[in-house]
Amino acid sequence: MKSILIVEDDRALGDGLCLALKDPALELTLCRTLSAARSALEAGGFDLLILDVNLPDGNGLDFLRRLRAGANSVPVILLTANDMETDIVAGLESGADDYVTKPFSLAVLRARVNAQLRRDRGAVPSGPLVLDGFSFDFERMEFRRDGRSVDLSKTEQKLLRILVENRGRTLPRELLVDRVWTGGAEYVDENALSVTVKRLRGKLEETPSKPRYLKTVYGIGYTWTTGEKEG
Repeated sequence: MKSILIVEDDRALGDGLCLALKDPALELTLCRTLSAARSALEAGGFDLLILDVNLPDGNGLDFLRRLRAGANSVPVILLTANDMETDIVAGLESGADDYVTKPFSLAVLRARVNAQLRRDRGAVPSGPLVLDGFSFDFERMEFRRDGRSVDLSKTEQKLLRILVENRGRTLPRELLVDRVWTGGAEYVDENALSVTVKRLRGKLEETPSKPRYLKTVYGIGYTWTTGEKEG
């Protein structure tokens, strides 16, 4: 049985989350304050934490940063009313595994929860990542599309790796720039990311102008779509 800790001070929303996620295979614990959540985490391990950002006794992001500083690796989905790119980046950089902005569909939240619970976090990647006709071996720097070798620059490799390792999630432009051009993001031309994305599409997409995999999420950033057959 998987256990989920929900931290949400809005009584109606908290009760609604518990109702939406109710399942014989899930044990749900609802806390309405960070203090109660802290005690619950100390008392026992959880497989997932659903954390509201704004709580009556503190900020969820600060709470998350302290969790990560203490080496607590429980997966975290943030609930936030803030959908600005900077807020999303702050959440991911604080150690969140995913985020959902209010108002949200409970069906979407259930899908996000199931995706986190399915992840095998103890597994060590071995060999190439195979996705629907693609083969990406980042250790050997060997990349193939439908069996044909594809030559990628170091920058293209870094961007591709971040996207496919987070496939199904929308990654903000600011976060991608920071991760790909580590340490020198402030000196990167604002078009560098767009140019790198365009080059990747030209090498990996059958129709670059109508990408099937590397998609733009307007106003936020980019995502590598899920749903491909994995091998």
